[in-house]
Amino acid sequence: MSETPRVRAAAPLDPGMRPRPTAIEIVSVACGLVAFVTLAIWGFTAWPLPWNIVAGIGAPALAIVVWALFVSPRAVLAVHPFVRAIVELFVYAAATIAWWSMGQAWIGLGFAIVAVTVGAVNGRRRLG
Repeated sequence: MSETPRVRAAAPLDPGMRPRPTAIEIVSVACGLVAFVTLAIWGFTAWPLPWNIVAGIGAPALAIVVWALFVSPRAVLAVHPFVRAIVELFVYAAATIAWWSMGQAWIGLGFAIVAVTVGAVNGRRRLG
C-alpha cells in the first residue's frame, strides 16, 4: 500500500469565473464594510450641522477610494504586499479612532482586534 493520500484534482474554472470565497475573505469584506459604516456614523454624529454632511459623506468616500486604489482584490495600483497591509491597517485604525472619539472605546477595541486579526490571517493566506 502506498503512503500518499488520495487527492482529487480540482476541475478548472470556466473562463471568467472566480473561485468561491473562503470564510476569512467574507469576514475581511465584512470588516471593511463595518469600517466604512463606522466612518459615516462618526462623520454624521461628531460634527455640527454644516460639517456633518461633509464629514459623513467625505470620510467613508475617502476610505473607499483609498481601499479601491490599494487594497481591493482588483486594486488600481499594484503595490507591495507590505504597503497594502499598511493601507488596510490605516483604514481599520481610522475606524477604531472614530469609535473611541464617539465614547465607545470597547467597541473600537473589539473592532480593532477582529479587523487586525482577520487582516493578518488573510494577508498570510495571500502570500503563501
